[in-house]
Amino acid sequence: MKEYRLAAWPDLGVPYHRTAHRRMLSDMSHRYVSLAQLVATSGLSRNEVRQFIRMLEEHGQLAQRDGAEPDSIFGSLRPLGGWLRRALAPAPESR
Repeated sequence: MKEYRLAAWPDLGVPYHRTAHRRMLSDMSHRYVSLAQLVATSGLSRNEVRQFIRMLEEHGQLAQRDGAEPDSIFGSLRPLGGWLRRALAPAPESR
């Protein structure tokens, strides 16, 4: 699964003057994100996100890599789950 990161901030044309597009740019400027993550955070359709990514690729403003982890919005929260289990686990009995 491919992940995308912004290589340079683009000048957006009129079709891309929406908050959803700027939100995707902001996400991609901070980290690599997958297509599914962009769809989920932007609120746009999968096709609209693909068109946006294609436009960024054509202008050379996008870096890509193959993602190693499964595509999940909650993948980055996995360390929090371990902490919660330890924090909420019953305390061992004292002798």
